[in-house]
Amino acid sequence: MGWMGKLVGGTIGFALGGPLGAIFGAAFGHAFDSGTELELSREGQRLSRVEQNQLTFFVAAFSMLAKLARADGRVTPEEIDSIEDFMEKDLRLNTDSRHAAVNIFRTALNAPGTFDDFARQFYEEFHGQPQMIEVMIEVLLRVAVSDGRLSAEEEELIMVAVNTFHFSSVRYSQLKSKYVKTADKAYAVLGCSPDADNDQVKRCYRQRVQEYHPDKIAAKGLPDEFTRFAQDKFREIQEAWEEVKAERGIK
Repeated sequence: MGWMGKLVGGTIGFALGGPLGAIFGAAFGHAFDSGTELELSREGQRLSRVEQNQLTFFVAAFSMLAKLARADGRVTPEEIDSIEDFMEKDLRLNTDSRHAAVNIFRTALNAPGTFDDFARQFYEEFHGQPQMIEVMIEVLLRVAVSDGRLSAEEEELIMVAVNTFHFSSVRYSQLKSKYVKTADKAYAVLGCSPDADNDQVKRCYRQRVQEYHPDKIAAKGLPDEFTRFAQDKFREIQEAWEEVKAERGIK
């Protein structure tokens, strides 16, 4: 990840604008200027567009997860364990990336910026990239239910993201059903109803495959760790399709 190498090497001399920039600056000791989007690095070079996307996604994800963890008023050891488990098992963060994520998470926990602030800035950056938006919604859901339940406070915040991102309420319900119940999970993964006919199911499967093909996701500029998360999603789509095919006798 280009920006991570520059961060570890101490050569980043820029700040993101907005509330995410405040988190980044506080977490890593870089100057923050709310009026700037990106400042020049000390080497006189700007981040590439891909690196900017990666940095924004990474900071937004762990800032929003911090506010999600505080949704019920306190952060429990179980919630911290779930975040660390997500870093290790789902994202498979390396040591440097994990330290960066922990810094962002801890900084955002008590920062004045709100979940709404972070969600709005994320949407400004990625409003034209629906896969990035869906990955973020699914990240929030997966971590929220990692303790075995989705609390009303947690879902209220996730719905803030859904509304801010102009994300389909139907698609949100499908994603939610992957985590809060087991019935019809395969159909939720494919993004269709169990009542759909075979042709509709096939169309949904083909659309999901096209959206989450690893080559297409790689071109979106996701951080490497989140790209692996999306690749797991692609495998999940394939497995769901095989399950539905077997259930319906589709050849």
